[in-house]
Amino acid sequence: MQLPRNPTREVKIGAVVIGNAHPIAVQSMTATKTSNIDATVAQIHSLEQAGADIVRIAVDNKREAAALIEIRKQTSVPLTVDLQENYRLAEVIAPYVNKLRYNPGHLYHHEPEKPWQEKVRFIAEVAKANDCALRVGVNCGSVDPAKLEKYDPDDSISPMLESALDHCEFLESIDFTRFCVSLKDSDPAKVIEVNTRFAAQRPDIPLHLGVTEAGMPPDGVIKTRMAFEQLISKGIGDTIRVSLTVPNDRKGEEIEAGHTILNDIAAGRVRTVVDFDQKGLNIISCPSCSRVENEVFVDLAADVKKMTEYAKDHKITIAVMGCRVNGPGETDDADLGLWCGPNYVNLKKGSESLGRYSYDEILPRLKGELDSLIEQLPTNV
Repeated sequence: MQLPRNPTREVKIGAVVIGNAHPIAVQSMTATKTSNIDATVAQIHSLEQAGADIVRIAVDNKREAAALIEIRKQTSVPLTVDLQENYRLAEVIAPYVNKLRYNPGHLYHHEPEKPWQEKVRFIAEVAKANDCALRVGVNCGSVDPAKLEKYDPDDSISPMLESALDHCEFLESIDFTRFCVSLKDSDPAKVIEVNTRFAAQRPDIPLHLGVTEAGMPPDGVIKTRMAFEQLISKGIGDTIRVSLTVPNDRKGEEIEAGHTILNDIAAGRVRTVVDFDQKGLNIISCPSCSRVENEVFVDLAADVKKMTEYAKDHKITIAVMGCRVNGPGETDDADLGLWCGPNYVNLKKGSESLGRYSYDEILPRLKGELDSLIEQLPTNV
């Protein structure tokens, strides 16, 4: 089957080209600490062997930037760097990578007195000078706060969409067009909606698809498949990532799942679900990546899934996040949320903080809150 493709423009990322009917690229992100050069190089090679076209690495400080320079010497796959709060690190790392990814919501954390346009101009100039592409990575849990203020709190789609469109317009106004966009959420239905709306307005811009915090396999693969089947079958999507909560030695499963989904769609082996309606318990958890501050997070996510099995028929969402970057915001929409620090786990009920607990204490505390929620539900839910 010949897949339809939106006529997006071509964007070169090292030896890989996305858009303009080029093959859909499959990528993943390292889960090792970037400062651990040997482990990160080994994981990059493992992902490449699994079929990764592009590999993303997070760089949060100068130590990690120095490690990246050495990592680049030992690898050849196209590399994307995930800029965190310090956008100025772009200047240090751009000579060694092929694409820079920034999150519009994170631009407010460093030098908050400066307008975001000035920061994006800096990033774009650095990218252009170093033959790098850009990704504007809009994420449901860290949206531009100025956009959030404009819309009803129940409307999470419009702030993301407006943020992405504004950044596209600004980049083009400064004559930078070598970029793609991603709009991610943990709810497949929202991923479908926001990407469909964006593609309708800007069918020329390549899209990176992903369901963030999809969770553990097989659930995480199923959620991602739901979104990808519907978007890719409409010609939307130029590069993809399947985000799974798995141990470091299993990160290749993200790549394998991505290729399997693409092959199935091309062969017509699809399970089209237009309306993703979660009927029972929904556990979302972020993919293991280098931002995770305690690797016990992966085990905790698995323990949460096992412990909550008794509540599987109740329509409740539990979010398990692995770091301080996305954790606080991306647990707000869950009924119960855990975001993990180095030595403790923050427990939340919606946006309300319920306190910090040790990794040994958190499961019983979570169960107590879950039981309380179940008691408050209508008897037919």
